[in-house]
Amino acid sequence: MIGARRANTCPDAPRRNIAITLQPTRTPTMLQVKKLHQYYGGSHILRGLSFDVKVGEVTCLLGRNGVGKTTLLRVLMGLLPSKEGSVQWEGKTITQFKTHQRVHAGIAYVPQGREIFGRLTVEENLLMGLSRFPGSEAKEVPAFIYELFPVLLQMKHRRGGDLSGGQQQQLAIGRALASRPRLLILDEPTEGIQPSVIKEIGAVIKKLAERGDMAILLVEQFYDFAAELADQYLVMSRGEIVQQGRGENMETDGVRGLVTI
Repeated sequence: MIGARRANTCPDAPRRNIAITLQPTRTPTMLQVKKLHQYYGGSHILRGLSFDVKVGEVTCLLGRNGVGKTTLLRVLMGLLPSKEGSVQWEGKTITQFKTHQRVHAGIAYVPQGREIFGRLTVEENLLMGLSRFPGSEAKEVPAFIYELFPVLLQMKHRRGGDLSGGQQQQLAIGRALASRPRLLILDEPTEGIQPSVIKEIGAVIKKLAERGDMAILLVEQFYDFAAELADQYLVMSRGEIVQQGRGENMETDGVRGLVTI
């Protein structure tokens, strides 16, 4: 209103161009790890790890065998206690949360080896992912799971143990997604999988990230798969993060040489 009065009383006053400074858009941090340490007996496995995982992004954690990647994921899921450091979820410290509390908070984990229920049908496996929901919500597989993985609809009455390795991996990811997580953690989803299924899984991961409401933490040794998907990358060696950066810079940063056996 003050500006309007001035315009009326000074109609011939020259107009001044007012510069408007736009603040850069920041991607919200979903998971924040600070100075995390873990020991096995006298062995120092995780050595002061610190990193962020942001919503709408794929964060790829790369490293050779035995550097502590799976140990880190088990700590993030509360399957192993952390000796030092903290894990924060949307700004809240969850370091002492039990595994089921982290799942209820919106974190889903697909472990290496898939760990599906071989004697249960595909549909029954998927329904296990709905255990955190009440009543009728836990009785029907969400349609979007079958849209992402059509093969699971075709085989929903078959036992999980009868599926191929690639189909079992799709089932494991589908079961995790059934819980409608905010963060999806994947431990080497391409291990032992045929190239055609790797491509399908990559397309699903990309689609989930582009949706913009989920963060993805992908542990991977297959460099080309990680490079295609990564918004952010982290390289682990001997329990430490030795290099990190943006996904588009992985080749120029020499990441391939750091993770190739």
